[in-house]
Amino acid sequence: MLKLQNVSKHFKDQTILDNISLTIEKGSIVGLMGPSGCGKSTLLRCIQGFESYDKGSILCQEKVCLILQDFQLFPHMNVLDNITYGMRHVLKIPKKQAEMEGLSLLKELGLEDKAKVMPHTLSGGQKQRVAILRAMASKADLLLLDEPTSALDAQSIGEVVQLIKKLNAMGLTLLVVSHDESFLKMISTKIYELKKGMLLSQK
Repeated sequence: MLKLQNVSKHFKDQTILDNISLTIEKGSIVGLMGPSGCGKSTLLRCIQGFESYDKGSILCQEKVCLILQDFQLFPHMNVLDNITYGMRHVLKIPKKQAEMEGLSLLKELGLEDKAKVMPHTLSGGQKQRVAILRAMASKADLLLLDEPTSALDAQSIGEVVQLIKKLNAMGLTLLVVSHDESFLKMISTKIYELKKGMLLSQK
């Protein structure tokens, strides 16, 4: 479970987040919509711990991983090495075991034939799946997705919808930020709206 209570953040004289309270239950898919600059991405970075906040509290009982719009894949490593890097260097899993687990994850999402290719050869949708698999390999339970359909065509958006539903069926909890309300309606158990730093309504 993830629980935010009265989280606020200011930058100089501007209010970025204004007393945000939100509870995300384990196993749910929660959508967060709103226009550019309303504080959505800032909220994700605060949850992940990449940014500080001025007051309030964030309580998370799960391991969190934020997946940014540009995916942050290591360009000098092949797909399998990208996925297993955290397993080997952070979780200290032996290389052979990590690679076996990585290949199993690639098979789950239909990318087993991409294990040895470099990230620059992948499509946007494939890069996204690799970024998600890297998060799963790090044993994350809660995925924070920042605009996962940005710049994707209708077919690719449909693939993202199916991917998110599959991840949820595998036991992951997801908080998905998007400006696309129709996309969020296809995937979410709950949708919230953030406008000018305030959580205004639940749709």
